[in-house]
Order: sequence, then C-alpha cells, then structure tokens
Amino acid sequence: MKQIKVYRPLKNSLMPAGQIVRVEALSNYSRIYFADGSTLVLAKVLQWFQDFLPAEIFVRVHRSHLVNKQFVTAIKGRKTKTILLNNGENVVVSRRRKGIVDLL
Repeated sequence: MKQIKVYRPLKNSLMPAGQIVRVEALSNYSRIYFADGSTLVLAKVLQWFQDFLPAEIFVRVHRSHLVNKQFVTAIKGRKTKTILLNNGENVVVSRRRKGIVDLL
C-alpha cells in the first residue's frame, strides 16, 4: 500500500493511502479527508492524487472528488447519483462519471 508524506506543524509523518476517505479539489490545492476525521490541505492538484494513489482503490467520481471505494456505504439516486460514505458524508457523482459508479 502506498503512503503519502504528510507535513504537519511540528510533526511530519507517512500516512497509508488506505486511511484516506476522499480527496476534494480546491483550485490548485486539495483537501484530504482521513478516516480518523482529520483533514489536511496540500498544494497539489487532484490529478496528482489520481495518478499517485492506487486506481483499484480510488475512483474519480466528480471533477472535484476522488473517493476511496473501501469507505463507500451506499449509492443513492437514479438520475442524480450520490455516494454515501461511512463517515456520513455525501458526494455527488457527475453525469459523465455515473457509469463508473455503477461498476462499484
């Protein structure tokens, strides 16, 4: 399993990719949501995470969201799909990527 080097004030560490619930794009930054509830903003674009993280675990469901399949609880909706994650968050699936979500 790949690990991401995380730079935090007073503590640098390696985080296993499996602990990432989702990654959200914020222009030229990305916010990482971890399984323990913590978040981290890094100066990396979402495409970098999509290329770096294992494709068999992470799927791009929207222009601004990369989701860990292991944390998906349910997929709701027909016309407009929404992914429900085990931490209670909802992520909207784009129309173009609905077919990918059907394969989950």
